[in-house]
Amino acid sequence: MTVTLADVAARARVSPATVSRVLNGNYPVAASTRERVLRAVDDLDYVLNGPASSLAAATSDLVGILVNDIADPFFGIMAGAAQTQIGGPGDGSGRAGGEKLAVICNTGGSPERELTYLTLLQRQRAAAVVLTGGAVEYPEHQAAMAAKLAKMADAGTRIVFCGRPPLPEGDALVAALAFDNRGGGRRLTEHLIALGHRRIGYVAGPPERTTTRHRLEGHREALRGAGLGTDAGDEERLTVHGPYDRRSGYEATLDILRRDPTVTAVVAANDTVALGACAAVRDQGLCIPQDISVAGFDDLPFSVDAVPALTTVRLPLFEAGARAGRLAMGKENPPPGGIATIAAELMIRGSTAPPRVG
Repeated sequence: MTVTLADVAARARVSPATVSRVLNGNYPVAASTRERVLRAVDDLDYVLNGPASSLAAATSDLVGILVNDIADPFFGIMAGAAQTQIGGPGDGSGRAGGEKLAVICNTGGSPERELTYLTLLQRQRAAAVVLTGGAVEYPEHQAAMAAKLAKMADAGTRIVFCGRPPLPEGDALVAALAFDNRGGGRRLTEHLIALGHRRIGYVAGPPERTTTRHRLEGHREALRGAGLGTDAGDEERLTVHGPYDRRSGYEATLDILRRDPTVTAVVAANDTVALGACAAVRDQGLCIPQDISVAGFDDLPFSVDAVPALTTVRLPLFEAGARAGRLAMGKENPPPGGIATIAAELMIRGSTAPPRVG
């Protein structure tokens, strides 16, 4: 049953006019009253009729693109590519010609903000939502996400995951474009093993993220396949988790080198983390790759300009983002079963070499 303004008013113990004032923000309302109204809106999952309420269309011209950090090139590239398909140029006349308004929602990696943005997009009757990057694997959050996305899909919103696996439970999405993070992580470590490395440190991302888990699983599969990962305690000792940023790469690499000075290679969770790892190696008076090899993941634009150029795993971020935009706009048919795994390509450059002998 559709929740009405009157239902919210009854729940918050205020008049419908007060609810309207809170939601429209056009009249001063006491902070305690405002909080009661917003709590009632959330509890009842009330969807506000936006400016398009008088139109026959079920959805608006709004498309939301959720990213963890728009300043991170990983997300910026995908979001920018999606926007080329969502809000691209029309006929040059300045008139709208079928484009949608793409809105970037920066969650900062917060599960709470992710749900908040989805609620705001739901209230605006967004035509589509593109969710990028790894997902948080907290069961409570996954259940809340599945429920929220199902309601949005029922109202006509297209749901597309980009660089993100589908939820364990929930079939509301149009498509999930998932990167082969596990396979890429495995091939990267296999490359280092083939060069002769046996003591390999790993700087991982936040443990609750799907991207972190899949890349680390691929790394450990390669170790075990070579007979190097039989000691679980040793695997944990050479693995340090942290944010996907340069500082994390720097501090974690110093930690790994303190734990085991015999390490000859460091694999970083992404290219930004790898830059921090490279700085840490140099600050220890060591050379890359003569003393320690360093490898990253994603093949971000700066990776080829690092000195030496960074061995990494290329993910087709722009291509994936553009495809997600087309799916969100209904310009492209979903893949069979709604899920597509996007291959990762190993890029071998100067930051990795056989370990020094003697």
